[in-house]
Amino acid sequence: MVSKTREKLIEVARQLFLNKGVENTTMNDIAAASDKGRRTIYTYFKNKKEIYNAVVEQQSEILVKELRDIALSSLPPVEKLRKYLTSRFHLLVEVNPRSDRSRYFFNREHKRIERIHRMALAKELEILKALLSEGMASGDYDPHQTASFPAVEVVMTQAVDYINLRDSLAPLGISGSDLRDRIVNFLVTALTANAKTQTTL
Repeated sequence: MVSKTREKLIEVARQLFLNKGVENTTMNDIAAASDKGRRTIYTYFKNKKEIYNAVVEQQSEILVKELRDIALSSLPPVEKLRKYLTSRFHLLVEVNPRSDRSRYFFNREHKRIERIHRMALAKELEILKALLSEGMASGDYDPHQTASFPAVEVVMTQAVDYINLRDSLAPLGISGSDLRDRIVNFLVTALTANAKTQTTL
């Protein structure tokens, strides 16, 4: 019961932050939209900043939950990494707003979105490094490429994030899913191409 109330307050605040902006949302707005009194809100959160931080934490967890589940699966290392990367790029497309209205609010709330992505990135890198260690242990990955992989993957995902946000795929003549598949194939091939020759030298 306690957890459900807290989660409801976080979700109501998230919607209000998106539609009105953080600065324009008050504790009274959150109380009214959640059908809870201000006293109930203050039972869980000292102030709006605490609710804001909870929204950011929740959104970052949503971003990485699917990736964490993939990392814990029993797939072979290469297939696990391919699925991880595919899901990671797919999340970028799902999370980024597409309509003009959503784009306006996204741009207005870019600091909050950036904070969510930074928090999620720290968690993602832990998961990715574990996947790379697993592939190194099995001999599936080239050690030299593995060392560079986390930085390259981060730059690639941020580039796709930028392209999707600005809806600038049309000049490339490819769809978002096509771009995603090409990047995933490129990254996996780069990581695995010389692995077997490295281990036999």
